[in-house]
Amino acid sequence: MEAIIKTNKGDMKVTFYDKDAPNTVANFVKLANEGYYNGLSWHRVLPDFVIQGGCPKGDGTGGPGYKIDCELTGENQYHDRGVLSMAHAGRNTGGSQFFVCHSRNNTAHLDRNHTCFGKVIEGLEVIDAIKEGDKIESITVL
Repeated sequence: MEAIIKTNKGDMKVTFYDKDAPNTVANFVKLANEGYYNGLSWHRVLPDFVIQGGCPKGDGTGGPGYKIDCELTGENQYHDRGVLSMAHAGRNTGGSQFFVCHSRNNTAHLDRNHTCFGKVIEGLEVIDAIKEGDKIESITVL
């Protein structure tokens, strides 16, 4: 399964790790199909680390009103450039917030602590162009 994350800086095509993180992928796809992410901002951008979005409050404190469990035992649980991963405030507290990794340089400590659930396969340059406050225009599951 794949999706297009349309931003005001360009589009990112992602492929999902549905074998390694089926519940996380299902949650993200459900929210995307409901239009949950449309218009939300990239509220946290840390150069050479991550861009983070999916907070309905725009400040990193919001979510969908429920929590999902982490899925950390799959083969693809490494935070390389372009990887999509669930943000959380402690194990098993994810919901809607996710991040995309800039590079592998500063992300090894996230491996098997945050659920990797997909990867950007086209439009990697968009990750580098995103600034704090830029928008997720839509996410379309293909």
